[in-house]
Amino acid sequence: MNTIGILTFLRREMKRIWRVKVQTFAAPLIAATLFIFIFGYVLGRSIDMVAGVSYLAFVFPGILTMYMISAAFESSSNSLYFARWTRAIHELLVAPFSYVEMVGSYVTAATLRSLLIGVGALAIGTAFGAVTITHPFLFLLTGIGIAVVFSLAGLIVGLWAQGFEQLGVFSTFVLTPLTYLGGMFYSLDLLSGTVRQITLANPLFHIIDLMRYVTLGTAQVDPRIGGLILLGTATALAILVVTLFQKGWRIRE
Repeated sequence: MNTIGILTFLRREMKRIWRVKVQTFAAPLIAATLFIFIFGYVLGRSIDMVAGVSYLAFVFPGILTMYMISAAFESSSNSLYFARWTRAIHELLVAPFSYVEMVGSYVTAATLRSLLIGVGALAIGTAFGAVTITHPFLFLLTGIGIAVVFSLAGLIVGLWAQGFEQLGVFSTFVLTPLTYLGGMFYSLDLLSGTVRQITLANPLFHIIDLMRYVTLGTAQVDPRIGGLILLGTATALAILVVTLFQKGWRIRE
């Protein structure tokens, strides 16, 4: 394994992220603060208990998940797209890097950014009294799993995008709707019939519910479903991304 190369890549990526720290760290944390304050703290005081917990505690895991997903996805997709756009990707292609190491480096860098956002959101949630971590080890595994899955998804979009505007298409038309409709702000008990079944078919509902389980110790469905979704999706996407890199799809153009 090219340890020096991987560490060099990670250092370069973290420097790139830190150069735009207002955009990469300050902006999402300010937005998370507003979500927690408005939907959890202000509205939460006039809403009864949801699923046996306060509304603030109920919505926080979803907000945390949303911003970790966004950070991981944006980091990997933007990094890879700009490497293609500036032809800097060619430096990696001629370096003594295997494709697995190359993909792993991108994913690790995006995962670190996502986890940093998660730590910041936890600090904000603690300030509002919303944080309770019932299963610390599972919480860490869930956070890493979320970051890895959406880092890999970001790499696929980073390969696919042919222009700046296309980078936001997946996030705007897929991730955001699935997240908001994934039970982030409401309990499954409020739904019935077809709408309930559609929600249960939403993979992000199960991921958010898993995060709610590891933080609050309570879940609306079997939390193992969310864990299996993360594990299965991470495996499938990892194989797909490495294969695309090996074939040089959109890289050597």
